[in-house]
Amino acid sequence: MKDAFGIPQSLLVLGGTSEIGLATARRLIARRTRTVWLAGRPSPALETAAAGLRALGADVRTVAFDALDPVTHEEKLGKVFAEGDIDMVLLAFGVLGDQAHDEEQPLSAVRVAQTNYTGAVSAGLVCAKALQNQGHGSLVVLSSVAGERARRVNFIYGSSKAGLDAFAQGLGDALHGTGVHVMVVRPGFVRSKMTAGLPDAPLATTPEAVATAIETGLRRRSETVWVPGALRAVMSALRHVPRPLFRRLPV
Repeated sequence: MKDAFGIPQSLLVLGGTSEIGLATARRLIARRTRTVWLAGRPSPALETAAAGLRALGADVRTVAFDALDPVTHEEKLGKVFAEGDIDMVLLAFGVLGDQAHDEEQPLSAVRVAQTNYTGAVSAGLVCAKALQNQGHGSLVVLSSVAGERARRVNFIYGSSKAGLDAFAQGLGDALHGTGVHVMVVRPGFVRSKMTAGLPDAPLATTPEAVATAIETGLRRRSETVWVPGALRAVMSALRHVPRPLFRRLPV
């Protein structure tokens, strides 16, 4: 169960090598979290991530999980919940893709969509059902400001995140009153391995800053978290810019 401050004692990270996921796990372990599951494709990187968290004093376990194999999600994730209650699930997997390449190779674009959206729908529903059955817990979904309005430079990624964001909001409404809390996190440009080599966007942030915002959101039982917070106003304005003008903006 969560403590009096809303910090989970147990955590499941879907996307066990995610930099934001691991930054969040480290932050929560420093507070209260004692059991962590890292779900991801078996790899040396996954085991290294687990070892790093164990060094902080947590009981860390790994579970084989592939966003692109939804047929196995219920079985794989069901085994985690069978071991005991999970206070928080962090859905942190996703791929950025390469917009120019993916436009020329539709199957690559489909892979981005399947990972970021359909894989997340499958895993999200499986975890939501398990959390509802145990009667408590939080499902934290990493969305993106890119999903707020599709841009020419990354509309494939942005559209997949738009779908995920809408799904998570609807899921939160469906679970309202059940004891399960759904929180959508919308970071801007995050300096990470995923964005290595790309120029910083305005209001760029870090995995650690996103982790801090997640912890604050859990304490407040927020439904939507923007990182940094100033993006809420920025994106509210951009959503209403007339389309001919929006096309000319350097965004």
